Amino acid sequence: MSDHNHLRPWRTITRRPSRKIRVGSVEVGGDAPITVQSMTNTLTADAAATIDQVRQLEEAGADIVRVSCPDEASTAALSTIVRASKVPIVADIHFHYKRGIEAAKAGAACLRINPGNIGRPDRVREVIQAARDHGCSMRIGVNAGSLEPHLLEKYGEPCPEAMVESALDHARILQDNDFHEFKISVKASDIFMTVAAYQMLAEAIDCPLHVGVTEAGGARVGTVKSSIGMGNLLWAGIGDTIRVSLAADPVEEVKVGFDMLKSLGLRHRGVNIIACPSCARQGFNVIQTVEALEQRLAHISTPMSLSIIGCVVNGPGEALMTDLGFTGGGKGSGMIYVAGKPDHKMDNEGMVEHIVGLVEARAAELAAVNLENKS
Repeated sequence: MSDHNHLRPWRTITRRPSRKIRVGSVEVGGDAPITVQSMTNTLTADAAATIDQVRQLEEAGADIVRVSCPDEASTAALSTIVRASKVPIVADIHFHYKRGIEAAKAGAACLRINPGNIGRPDRVREVIQAARDHGCSMRIGVNAGSLEPHLLEKYGEPCPEAMVESALDHARILQDNDFHEFKISVKASDIFMTVAAYQMLAEAIDCPLHVGVTEAGGARVGTVKSSIGMGNLLWAGIGDTIRVSLAADPVEEVKVGFDMLKSLGLRHRGVNIIACPSCARQGFNVIQTVEALEQRLAHISTPMSLSIIGCVVNGPGEALMTDLGFTGGGKGSGMIYVAGKPDHKMDNEGMVEHIVGLVEARAAELAAVNLENKS
């Protein structure tokens, strides 16, 4: 369906102006699309297992993937992982400056590091020089759970002010060394603290912001917490790249991230299924149908909208606003809508297969148009 958002000012989100940096081949900040990240949970030293998980994240749509590099065995495996990856790899570094240098040499696109935590100024300069020499950007990652002792003593407890002061202190180290290819995150497991910290930071500096609620919890609770906190920030235009932190399969983080961006109209990937919760009026089993379609259409990356509504009360109206739709009727059949208009009837028994075919055909058409436009 065509985009009519210019006629709907109440749907407009104005993103915070920020400077643009690069994470490998991916732009972050400025007018670049908001990117979706995740992190592997395999042992990085096990290159085969890590590469397998990176590929799963790539298939889910991840733009950037982070791997932890706590020891020399991890950075030794990093070059193999980088070569096998289609997306930029971020090396997660804590405390040991040599791991940062090794990761940069191994081809990491970005170092997640807090400059103030890796020792003497000369060691910091060595890491910065390695990043500069090998085309690495950096992410300053501040967490409420690991603030510096002097800030905890100053503020008495983790708070937004302490997190922002920590972030700006680290940023100043990079800026004093004439290094400006960095982004910042200020995460907490408390959504109030997280939102307040990002709001303060957004006013204080113009670098891109990596947004997330850290240690949000399991799949359900973590998705809810992340959606509330990150949704508030994204709605306010704050956030250039996001990571949903779930105690779940990392692929779920990517799916939730894209669903979040789709819900706000900030980025579209795959089929956006609009479905009713079902009731006694439903002409078919809505819940089972949606579950089946979600699984069958997971491979589609082309942006598209699909309405699956159980009855004619809201079905025709929802179908007006979607690319494809199915509305339940009576006597074991319903109406297929194409581009908002009723097109043909379809038996309930065969509708999943039929709808999958329609979506795949439409995706192929759009892909061909996009390819033609690019050439």
